[in-house]
Amino acid sequence: MTTVDVEFRFEGEPGVAVAVALASAKDVYGIRRLSLNRAERTVRVEYDATRLNAATVAGLLKGAGLRLVEEVSLIPQQPEVAEAAK
Repeated sequence: MTTVDVEFRFEGEPGVAVAVALASAKDVYGIRRLSLNRAERTVRVEYDATRLNAATVAGLLKGAGLRLVEEVSLIPQQPEVAEAAK
């Protein structure tokens, strides 16, 4: 098993129907963990990459009624290094 995390930003406020559908998405074989951050409007999913991929996970979230805007990079941005003094 190879676990991978993916995070998406969403728009709108998920209602009860979306919450119930997301709870059901946790039952999909290969989904290990799903966490919704309403304040940052993100959803993070840990999944088994031998069973699923990021596009499939996004499809499950959209099917649950979540309006995804973008995939969020989980790799922190590195500060720009100043050009070496000449």
